[in-house]
Amino acid sequence: MSIIPKSVSGAVSKAKDKAAQVAKSAKSSRSSKRSVSTPRSVTVSSSDDTILALDIGTEFVKAVIARPSKKGNSLHIIGVGKARQEQGNMNAGAIADIPAVVATCEQALAAAEQQAGITAKLVVVGIAGELVKGNTSTIRYRRKTSSRPITEQEMNLIIKRVQDRAGEKAKQEVATETDNPDVEVSLINSAIVSLQIDGYKVSNPVGFKGSDIAIQFYTAFAPLVHVSAIEKVCAELSLDLLAVAVEPFAVCRACLGDDLDSNFSAIVMDIGGGTTDIAVVDDGGVEGTKMFGIGGRSFTHQIATKLGTDFDTAEEYKLDPTSDKIPEQALPKIEEAIVANLSVWLSGVEIALEDFNHVDVLPNKILLCGGGAGLTRLQEDLATTDWYKELPFARRPVIHLLDDPDIPGIVNATDEDLDYSLITAFGLLRVALDTLAGESDEKGLRSKLAKILQN
Repeated sequence: MSIIPKSVSGAVSKAKDKAAQVAKSAKSSRSSKRSVSTPRSVTVSSSDDTILALDIGTEFVKAVIARPSKKGNSLHIIGVGKARQEQGNMNAGAIADIPAVVATCEQALAAAEQQAGITAKLVVVGIAGELVKGNTSTIRYRRKTSSRPITEQEMNLIIKRVQDRAGEKAKQEVATETDNPDVEVSLINSAIVSLQIDGYKVSNPVGFKGSDIAIQFYTAFAPLVHVSAIEKVCAELSLDLLAVAVEPFAVCRACLGDDLDSNFSAIVMDIGGGTTDIAVVDDGGVEGTKMFGIGGRSFTHQIATKLGTDFDTAEEYKLDPTSDKIPEQALPKIEEAIVANLSVWLSGVEIALEDFNHVDVLPNKILLCGGGAGLTRLQEDLATTDWYKELPFARRPVIHLLDDPDIPGIVNATDEDLDYSLITAFGLLRVALDTLAGESDEKGLRSKLAKILQN
């Protein structure tokens, strides 16, 4: 529950009433459209089906509608919508006010569907925040009969063992941070990073013989209360929830595209309004994900405090620090606020990357996305200062702001530019493709392993 000061409660109440009216109108329009369409199941049945990515961010809700190609390996973006969140809607990257978030999502969905000219019902939603725990674990499994080929049932048993162990670790971490020993966590994403049989690296272990299996396995867990809040939002929006995906994991998946055997290596930083989410990808495998609670809004709050101004004015100053509208005497204070917050943010980046202690050398490419990534001074400090010196980089990392041409298999079929703030939504769409492929191609060995990972 958000606590609103009495002095602003009336204004906020009016704003939310107005948003609710807009949302009610949009929902009525969207529902009427769906009522005359043929109900469809979760699996894609024709090229006319659409997928919705819903990125519920601290600053904005982003809704992106895409239509998969006939081969199913690329996505055509046909509708995009954004709506600004109220300040009390989210907390540390997680939903704090379900009705208010539903109203904001309705606005974003209405804009996306108006542009696309079609409604979307099948949705993948992103999840982020400090209490989302993504780690890579390594387990060695000694087989009793090395001459017998490895079966899917055996792999299922091994993966279940790794997931259970990772789940207990995540539950302990969240319990410590929330001071709640009874907290429940839910498995969100899991993926094989690397797999070796008797020291020999394989991509699919089924059918191989050997005695010693070493498996590196990425798992991500989130508190059940966060997942249930997302499910409630989708239910209120009359959407069919296909999957919930950890956002930095989804961005990494988008960068890989259709080449799952890629040797792609990079550090992905998704800088949102409330949190910064970091993922490390090495040789095509996600080594882990980390989050910390400093994002674009903390820069805005620093500026507002330094200048003694309101949040909206500080946000305008942050986004365009060279604007003629900014009083000349305010410029040094804005610079001071940004520099102070950047120092804290860079410390958070260092601490997060230190946790990847199982990685001998960190990738020297850093890919930025998310609304906060557009802050020019942030990009410059990452590229020019010595913040990285105490970390296991072989050389100074190269900084690159992701854009839609950087994402394989994404085709912009709209009449507007798609920027770095939508990259997370592209990743969610790619997760949707993976999930649907696993459901529709049950005979493929890759999809069978995918189904094991989803259990």
